Order: sequence, then structure tokens, then C-alpha cells
Amino acid sequence: MNQREEQEFAEYFAAKRDSVRRTAYMLCGDWHRADDLAQTAFVSLHRRWRKIRDRAATDAYLRKTLVRASIDESRRPWRRERQVEELPEPAGQGGPRLDDQVATREDLLAGLRGVPSRQRAVLVLRYFEGLDVSGVAKALGCSEGTVKSQTARGLENLRKVLGGLGEEVDSRG
Repeated sequence: MNQREEQEFAEYFAAKRDSVRRTAYMLCGDWHRADDLAQTAFVSLHRRWRKIRDRAATDAYLRKTLVRASIDESRRPWRRERQVEELPEPAGQGGPRLDDQVATREDLLAGLRGVPSRQRAVLVLRYFEGLDVSGVAKALGCSEGTVKSQTARGLENLRKVLGGLGEEVDSRG
């Protein structure tokens, strides 16, 4: 790359670094892994920087690269969840409401870690990045129907992880 292109990339990186890192954290739930994922996405973008003709599409490319890196990383054998011998006790019928149960951001992030990676990616892009169904479909390279079904399944799994409550969680489709 020439000096002008390097400068453009440096300015783009400085402007997007924090938001990409936050999105990566929402996808994986660990700041160290989020840094690695963000770095992977930016390195990939840097390699292709000269070839990007439509700078308006840069955010979408970066987001797609980040989500794919997160999914790929979650499939690594050393990242698989471990089995436990005892399951936690299920919440009773008269248990607390979801908004009482998910009192902190940490609780929600812990719940997201219990959702399969593809569904987690859809939930993060839909509800934390604010993309609509077609935007998520473009970012993930899938159909809008797949986004809708993954959203429904992801919300269902998130509700299970958070204690079986959650009718209050919005299921925009």
C-alpha cells in the first residue's frame, strides 16, 4: 500500500477500534479473545484495503469478518464446553422475573456465552449492533429466513440459559 492508503487505513482503524472490540466482546464474552478477534478482523481488512472500491461497505466487511472469526474460534476443540456432573436446580414457577434475574450486563453476557455461536452472532448483530434482518443476513452471508429462525432459536436458548423465564425478551422477527 502507498502512504495515502496506509493513512486512510490508520484513520479508519482509530475510528472503529473500540466499537469493533466491544462487538467482539459481545460475541465471545472475554476481553482477551475479543482483542484477538478484533485484531484478526483488522488484519484481514488491511490485507484487502487496496481492493475495497466502495468505502461505505467497509463496516459491513469488517463486521462479517469479525463474526466469522468468532464462529471459527468457537469451533476450535480447546474452546468446547466441559460437561458438569450436576445440573443447576430449575427455577420454580413463582420465580423472579427476567428483569430481576438479569440485573447486570455481566449476567446477560454470561447468558450469551451459553448460546451456540451462530445464534449468538445473530443476537448480537440484531439487538446490540441494531441491524435489521436483511443487514444480518448480508453480514453472515445467509438468507433472511435463516436469520429469523436463528434469532428465534437464539432467544429461546438465551431464555433457557437465563432460567427459563424471558417472555419479556423482545423477539423482533
